[in-house]
Amino acid sequence: MIFNPRRLKAMVIKEFIHILRDWRSLFLAIAIPVMLILLFGYALNTDLKNIPTAVADLSGTPQSRELVSLFDGSAYFNVSSRVAGYNDMQSLMRKKKALVGVIIKKDFAEKILRGEPTEVQVLIDGSDANTGRMALNYVQALSVIYNTKLTAQAVRSDGVKINVLPRAWYNQGMVSTYMIVPGILAIVMAVIAAMLASVTVAREWETGTMEQLISTPVTRLELTFGKFIPLYCIGLADIIIAVWLGRLVFGVPMRGNPALLFFVATMFLTGVLFFGLLLSITMKKQVLANQIALVTGFLPTMILSGFVFTIANMPLPIQFLTYIFPARYFVAMLKSIYLKGVGIEIIYVNFLFLCAYTLIMIVAANRRLKLRLN
Repeated sequence: MIFNPRRLKAMVIKEFIHILRDWRSLFLAIAIPVMLILLFGYALNTDLKNIPTAVADLSGTPQSRELVSLFDGSAYFNVSSRVAGYNDMQSLMRKKKALVGVIIKKDFAEKILRGEPTEVQVLIDGSDANTGRMALNYVQALSVIYNTKLTAQAVRSDGVKINVLPRAWYNQGMVSTYMIVPGILAIVMAVIAAMLASVTVAREWETGTMEQLISTPVTRLELTFGKFIPLYCIGLADIIIAVWLGRLVFGVPMRGNPALLFFVATMFLTGVLFFGLLLSITMKKQVLANQIALVTGFLPTMILSGFVFTIANMPLPIQFLTYIFPARYFVAMLKSIYLKGVGIEIIYVNFLFLCAYTLIMIVAANRRLKLRLN
């Protein structure tokens, strides 16, 4: 018989005993995902708030004070300094006491009252390009709000009023943590595959117990699935912990069906675990298998999945490369389930690609083991 439940049960019990004996690895398998969730959730936050801002109001009029109040009343800017001119502004920015400087010219109010175009100079510290770019976007958003107010005041006498009511769907507050936490699930499972699955068969080769297993009636399927099931249980526990922490600590909403989320996550977990088993079977060395698993599993999940960097902004050859890695499909489905609340009918294309990857990894791991045992 190719697949005997009793032999499979014996293999699973054997692997659980190995895992329980190696309590350090078990502790790391639980502690590291928790650490990653907290670290990424708090540290990898692209939201800018209370940007130190210096203002040089050379106009000193109600119109200029209204513009300054927009900056000061915004959650994104903190008007911490008021200076007399350009030189003082430059000194503050050199000392990193201000990341944004606003200079309002003397004729600011006069031009507004005459209906003429006017300018406000905004200086942004570009030594940190990402922070500077985001600060510039916030400044542009405030300028739109101020222009809308001026337009509404100009046409109010004719009975016309303009109201701009922007709204972001699915993430109304544009909170970056809501986008980051779902992607951490993929990172967590990649770490599990790198830490545990990539060494489990290699350990048998190094300790010499593989020869003993070969002499038993255990088949290839029983061997691979016997090693897979305990790791799957640990990975499933990590998924539950990640979802729970995301909700409890960061308040990430779960708008979709939790059952669908776990179904998709378990499919991805199965694929990455069998990928780790494939490396472990091929390399026969624990350290080497673990290092390759980190390079080929964890790093692409971090960089090429759309978790941190937008795939559409990557060079075209790199965009094509992302189709090879299953994390691309998994992260896209996670964000849709978490924030949009979609069903399988919307994400089925990504799900089919993920299923294909998982099937390929299962077949490849078993065939590779057959070649190794012959």
